[in-house]
Amino acid sequence: MVKNIVVLDYGSGNLRSAERALARVGANVTVTSDFDAALECDGLVVPGVGAFEACMAGLKSVYGERIIGRRLAGGRPVLGICVGMQILFARGVEHGVETEGCGEWPGTVERLDAPVLPHMGWNTVKAPAGSALFAGIDEATRFYFVHSYGVREWELHPGDGFAEPLVTWAEHGVPFVAAVENGPLMATQFHPEKSGDAGAALLSNWLGTLE
Repeated sequence: MVKNIVVLDYGSGNLRSAERALARVGANVTVTSDFDAALECDGLVVPGVGAFEACMAGLKSVYGERIIGRRLAGGRPVLGICVGMQILFARGVEHGVETEGCGEWPGTVERLDAPVLPHMGWNTVKAPAGSALFAGIDEATRFYFVHSYGVREWELHPGDGFAEPLVTWAEHGVPFVAAVENGPLMATQFHPEKSGDAGAALLSNWLGTLE
């Protein structure tokens, strides 16, 4: 069955490239800021480029944080991409300015400690066993990154009765979170829509997780 996907338009992100990449793997894609459409679709994609603070302001302007929260409360899938992943964390710190994120995960988005920034180009990732996003994708596969900030420490460690999220790591100067799989909430720091066949395989895997 063809899945209906909404790419959330909140003034940030590679909307058309995300739309094309998802259509390539068989999704029916709509780019919109409409609250009800974003709430009711089979899967919501939240892209993002630029500064954390600006992305949060844009997201709130279309009530995106409410959409994400309500979808997740009902177990409905959300995929964040790049800054669309970063804003899912509790806070972002850029140039000494701290901005509150959506708070779906604890943790801080901060500047990477690397000799060259931004981290721009192709890099491998280390996915954990059991990953759905990276199923069937060779460990030597490279994905496309463009960022200077990331999450350097994973802080969510559920107790008994809660499944441990699957966290994928990459390295540029220091290790950082490259992807997260946490029930209906998944995200990538890299751009699958700019990662060619590798990104298409990952997006196809994500579509396969949608009920």
